[in-house]
Amino acid sequence: MTLALFMRRIAAALALALSAHAANAADAPAPALPTDSIYQLAITLQDQDGRSLHLADKRGRPLLVSMFYTSCQFVCPMLIDAARATEAKLDPAERERLPVLLVSFDPERDSVAVLARTARSRHLDRSQWTLARASAGDVRKLAAVLGIQYRRLPDGDFNHTTALILLDRDGRVASRTTRLGDADPAFVEVVKASLQAAAD
Repeated sequence: MTLALFMRRIAAALALALSAHAANAADAPAPALPTDSIYQLAITLQDQDGRSLHLADKRGRPLLVSMFYTSCQFVCPMLIDAARATEAKLDPAERERLPVLLVSFDPERDSVAVLARTARSRHLDRSQWTLARASAGDVRKLAAVLGIQYRRLPDGDFNHTTALILLDRDGRVASRTTRLGDADPAFVEVVKASLQAAAD
């Protein structure tokens, strides 16, 4: 057997082995979620483009998450400002790795069209920002696991607590801030550390 033929056979065997390994990796189930992961919550969301997604679809990267409603005139716009100010403290590569998810308290009025209009009017980067709605029952479940309290008032508005929450890549709460309107420096530092940890 010539050396050239021997090397071709070795290369073919390696290619076959790598192909089998890739197939097995693709078939392998994803690692189990940590028991304290928010992604254990099996809820379905509908985003501003009408697409359905599961909360756990956000697994794999850190995530900024909170809850709001579009007709809120004061606190919720400040929440959006705080998330944008947090983004502004990141470099471009970090911003690309940090999606933002805001889920409405008010699925009755916050239709897909309303969410889309809000995303446009606030000039939100739709490749990074998801405004979403869910069933009333799923909204209650998500608020409970995020530690956000809310109740509907007789006039249709909502009384609610507000927090911007950072989830790690497996959906565990890494940090939270109640600072509104601008960025919380301590929170930004945790965001940066989480993004670095996810990249390692």
